[in-house]
Amino acid sequence: MIPVHCKSSNNFQITIEAMEAAYEKAQQGPNPSNIKGLIITNPSNPLGTTLDRETLKGLVRFVCEKNIHLVCDEIYSATVFKPPHLVSVSEVMEEVGGCNRDLIHVVYSLSKDMGLPGLRVGIIYSYNDAVVSCARKMSSFGLVSSQTQHLLASMLSDEEFIGQFIRESSKRLAKRHTLFTKGLAQMGISCLDSNAGLFFWMDLRPLLKEQTFEAEMQLWRVIINDVKLNVSPGSSFCCTEPGFFRVCFADMDDHTVEVALNRIRAFVLREEQCVHNKNQAGTTLKKRRNWQNNVNLRLSFSSRGYDESIQSPHKMSPHSPIPQSPLVQAKT
Repeated sequence: MIPVHCKSSNNFQITIEAMEAAYEKAQQGPNPSNIKGLIITNPSNPLGTTLDRETLKGLVRFVCEKNIHLVCDEIYSATVFKPPHLVSVSEVMEEVGGCNRDLIHVVYSLSKDMGLPGLRVGIIYSYNDAVVSCARKMSSFGLVSSQTQHLLASMLSDEEFIGQFIRESSKRLAKRHTLFTKGLAQMGISCLDSNAGLFFWMDLRPLLKEQTFEAEMQLWRVIINDVKLNVSPGSSFCCTEPGFFRVCFADMDDHTVEVALNRIRAFVLREEQCVHNKNQAGTTLKKRRNWQNNVNLRLSFSSRGYDESIQSPHKMSPHSPIPQSPLVQAKT
């Protein structure tokens, strides 16, 4: 796997330049990689954002130009809870001239949109007959039971129920997302503006001891072991900037959200107090050092004056306090 790196400077949007850079890098070196395809998730995991139409067009043109496959995972397609709405790669490919349809494939599951992960039902939608034929043969190793097929066929054919379920799910996701992200914002923690998925992208860079992935893992262990919250560090998603974490918000009730926010709030306040105490200690130490430097400076001047009085008495000022020194008096 060769990651295509996205940056926070443009809200982690995928760009043609980033894909070209990753593709070219894979072709270089003593062991160049033979790139077979591009895999994307739309809506994005872990960002919780959707790809716009122009970006998708660029992806389709890119794979057609390189003659590689595009596998688009749309498993979160019905979790969009606010605009912009989802644009499927199946729509976009119709708008791109000269598109090789045999290179476009969509994968999907009912695990996220319908909350049915235990049924283990997945879908491959391809325009390539060879891929479909191969997938059909491979499905013999993971057959869906007749009972499950009957249940799902009955449920999916009830369009009124499906529509109501998705609308209610979107409404609840929006409410929970707003509750969680606004609570974090009150603590000074920002999150990437997202509109889909069961998670959001939290920015904890200000809490890092230093801007390194070692510091990110250290912070993650504190959150897991001390704060008792299950979040995923950005490095596990090949993020090139330390300090970002994925937070899943959909698998808990409102009370649990409040508990989570209270734990984060207590943690942030504790961290801020530690920083404050450290700064206060640094300020006190700095003042103490300044005082010591001043004392040393005075002592140094006094000693130098005393040495000069011994070596060259005629150079001493008549107003100098040194002649009153018992040592000077003893000398004279």
